[in-house]
Amino acid sequence: MTTATIVGAGPNGLTAAAVLARAGLDVTVLERLDHVGGASASAPAFGDQALIDLGAAAHPFGVTSAAFRALDLEQHGLEWVHADYPMAHPLPGGRAAILHRDAEQTARELGVDRYAWLRLHAPATEDPYATAESILSPILPWPTRPLHLARIGVRGAWPTSMLAPAVFRSGAAQALFAGNATHATLPLGMPLTSAFGIAFGGVGHSAGWPFAKGGSQAVPDALRRVAEAAGARVETGVDVTDLREITTDLVLLDVTPRQLLRLAGDRLERLYAQRMLRWRYGPAVSKLDLLLDGPVPWADERVARAGSVHVGGTLREIAAAEHDVAAGRMPQRPFVLLTQPTVADPERAPAGKHIVWAYAHVPHGWPGDASAHIEAQIERYAPGFAERVLERRPSPPAALELWNPNLVGGAIGGGSIGGTQQLLRPRPLRPYRVPIDGRVFLCSSSTPPGGGVHGMAGWHAAHAALRDLR
Repeated sequence: MTTATIVGAGPNGLTAAAVLARAGLDVTVLERLDHVGGASASAPAFGDQALIDLGAAAHPFGVTSAAFRALDLEQHGLEWVHADYPMAHPLPGGRAAILHRDAEQTARELGVDRYAWLRLHAPATEDPYATAESILSPILPWPTRPLHLARIGVRGAWPTSMLAPAVFRSGAAQALFAGNATHATLPLGMPLTSAFGIAFGGVGHSAGWPFAKGGSQAVPDALRRVAEAAGARVETGVDVTDLREITTDLVLLDVTPRQLLRLAGDRLERLYAQRMLRWRYGPAVSKLDLLLDGPVPWADERVARAGSVHVGGTLREIAAAEHDVAAGRMPQRPFVLLTQPTVADPERAPAGKHIVWAYAHVPHGWPGDASAHIEAQIERYAPGFAERVLERRPSPPAALELWNPNLVGGAIGGGSIGGTQQLLRPRPLRPYRVPIDGRVFLCSSSTPPGGGVHGMAGWHAAHAALRDLR
């Protein structure tokens, strides 16, 4: 029987394990921590009063992931839960733009931009599963759904800072779109950022931006059950430091290039090693978890019913903040992504109390703590917010990397998608194959399609390994 070892039990590693075990391989997963999950983990906090997500929180592409659907995670204990609104974007003046799970309702509330909003998002809204499949698959040598990807790409190739004011007349529509595009973690003046705005908005209209009931830990826990049901073994508390320790027929690594270099040493081909050394990780995040004695007192009360909130102000403010971050400067008013898990899953905190999960975009490796910046941004749109805070749990970039070495410099997503790194992730044509003995593969978010809790990097890497076996 062909044997395989997976190093790292994040969503990608566990997805790869499930695929290989179902294909009849003898699979072992090795995880250095005492639990599975990687950056999709949850833990008790605030004196065990609440359950927080240590890494990812809401999952716009979790419910539409082809891998998660094929593995049937919902038959293995995973339950998706939704807030009334997938996302809200507070605006200066006290009102907010709302992303509904209904494109028509979203567009209707945008007034003069109603038809422009519907036209722009139509490809992603009409078929969220095709959208997920097209953007969560390798683009080279040929995309999985070229026609669907082309429909998104016609305008998605534009920089957001150009497309939004060209297409939308109102500040509300421009800001709502810009917040979605900022999930690219790139300056909004860069090409392809509009594709993120279209994809995140369109999927939100239809599939929503759900939470995993009981915390993000529920996703890897379900993946582990799938893999073990197929015969895989998962061993925690095992820290692999050298690839020569592993003698199985296949090795799949759920790590980023920096860890790969440490594991492989001088066994990597020179050109490949140089590419790994040049890998750019991009901007970081500084995270803050909060326990409140009630809901956030948003100026627009509807925002309290949203699962995710983009706290960044106008298109111009967001663009300026993201530009500063990319240039290595800490903005005074950074873009803040905030989630309100207890809106959809109230059992995660005591009755009457709420948890807030938030992070600010900050420069890579920034040595500070953005907690004060995050709270100041929230206070702008929720006067009296500070009075609701009972406890705080900050996680600046250095703390995030210490917890999870894949979060290099506090950067999420396995590496920047700027420049050529989205297409050459980490190299063209055979992105998952690591040139060592023909048996080593990379299955982390540093390979296509990049970051996010959707398991697609592990899915594609496992199938690439199976094709090589055949």
